[in-house]
Amino acid sequence: MPATTLAVLPFVNMSSNSENEYFSDGITEEIINALAKIESLKVTSRTSSFFFKGQSVPLKEVAQALDVSVILEGSVRSAGNTVRITAQLIQAEDDFHFWSESWDRKLENIFEIQDDISLLIAEKLREQYGHFEIAEHLVEKQTESIDAYELSLKAKFHFNKWNPDDAKKSIELWKKALALDPNHIPSLVGIADAYGFLGVTQNMPYDEAWTNTAEFTNKALELDPNNAPAHYQLANISFFVKADFQEAYTQVQRSVELKPNYAEAQQFTAFLHLLVGDKKQAWKHLEVALEIDPLNQETIFYKAYFHHMNSEFETALNILNDCLAKNPQNLPAIITKCYSLLNMKRVDQALAILEQAPEGFIPAGDALGISCLAHIIAKDERQADNYLEELFKQAQSPMAFQEHSYLMQAYAQREDYDKAFDWLEKAISMKSSILFLGFAGPLASNLRKDARYKAFKTKLYGQLPKAKQEKEKNALLDNETASNYSTTLLAFMSEEQPYLTPDLSLRSLADRIEIHPNQLSWLLNDRLGKNFNQFINHYRVEHFKHLAVDQSNAHISLIGLAYESGFNSKTVFNTYFKKEVGMTPKEFLKSSK
Repeated sequence: MPATTLAVLPFVNMSSNSENEYFSDGITEEIINALAKIESLKVTSRTSSFFFKGQSVPLKEVAQALDVSVILEGSVRSAGNTVRITAQLIQAEDDFHFWSESWDRKLENIFEIQDDISLLIAEKLREQYGHFEIAEHLVEKQTESIDAYELSLKAKFHFNKWNPDDAKKSIELWKKALALDPNHIPSLVGIADAYGFLGVTQNMPYDEAWTNTAEFTNKALELDPNNAPAHYQLANISFFVKADFQEAYTQVQRSVELKPNYAEAQQFTAFLHLLVGDKKQAWKHLEVALEIDPLNQETIFYKAYFHHMNSEFETALNILNDCLAKNPQNLPAIITKCYSLLNMKRVDQALAILEQAPEGFIPAGDALGISCLAHIIAKDERQADNYLEELFKQAQSPMAFQEHSYLMQAYAQREDYDKAFDWLEKAISMKSSILFLGFAGPLASNLRKDARYKAFKTKLYGQLPKAKQEKEKNALLDNETASNYSTTLLAFMSEEQPYLTPDLSLRSLADRIEIHPNQLSWLLNDRLGKNFNQFINHYRVEHFKHLAVDQSNAHISLIGLAYESGFNSKTVFNTYFKKEVGMTPKEFLKSSK
């Protein structure tokens, strides 16, 4: 696990009006997004962090479930045009609260507040855990209209409930926000996402939904060409609407480059690599997604899909069964479970899933295709012929994407390769995107025996570019400059004793020796081998030891001497003293007599 891994738990709504929940959730999400911009800082995605909302779970258990070392908690109280936000950082392993702060501001300055909070949190994490670079700002002002911003937060609050009714409500709210500010990018991206959701869940005509998604996505990109979520939307449009695999890959790669901590883009990248058979790259990106969003059921499903595509069907089934235990209506999990069972020749179990499903729940194309494959695998030729005839009939429709894919797989299962490749040629011309999945799936693996397979694979997917080599980070200071600054810093610590100031920060120390904070952070960690707090508290502990053994200070309590040494918390003092000296302050004093 990386040294600095953080989960931001949902900030508690302390307002008298319970309807202000959307606002506290929005503040939490904005802080997550801001901190996720920092390279080398792993921030748990919203979905997994919000899993614990409203639950009374010990922080240590939360941290273990999310695989993080630090928890950020907070609260929001809004009244009229003012807001009070509190936040605290907790080292999860030993429940050590090492920083807390509160802000009272006017609502009109909400973006400045979010920026201040995010920057300060990043600073405190860097001081406590080690070097990473921090930009001058992490939150940009989204809009001049606070009303538009509040409407967008309400819209996101509803959309995050992930059901068609709330998605439609979110669209109404985002439209109201855009009426106040037509250039509000989060509303444009949000409404594009909502339309895509309604299209995928078949709660809006397919063409209408994706046309709207494309319209709002392109408007967002006109305003901000470097918007990662918008590029992710374009990747989905390229894949599912245009059936352009190469463009989908280009767009999702751009999304990952712009926002490496974007779990959805990472898992979609993994998915595309998996389809072309690059298991190593697929797992690399999926692992990042699982690290960022470990409790997201969609990410867990992709893990099951990875094992399914690698013919590890028993492992896939175990994960899929866990998904279905949490959500019995997880349609992708149900369909993929059927696929795994068919590959294991457990035909009766796959058909039983279809029979037991509520009427109309499983799309007709999937029900027909799975039934056809099941009877082919079971060698029930008469029934298989009947299903195949109906599947062929249904597949003639240009929009019957599921049937297109199943018909190709049925021919593959029967080892009728001429028909399989003839049909592939026709279906490709209809821009049938589901072919991408079926062609790469284990149920069509027989096609790999045919000489035409490689040509069709290239025709479908093209050639993905080789993974970019990760660049080695350059040192922020050359050797001579680093050596000079080290000398200056150590002399300054000895002569000026800045550590005696309780609120000394890395940034304020950097100002005093005239160095950029990012460079000072690098210097401390890379050249002196200590993070900021270790470095400063070492001096404070040494100062305390000097005071404690001086008999003229015998009348001053140990905590009093700690405060005179620059510590501002009894807990912090005791924690660092024991780490530094290997014994408690009392034991040290006793051993010094």
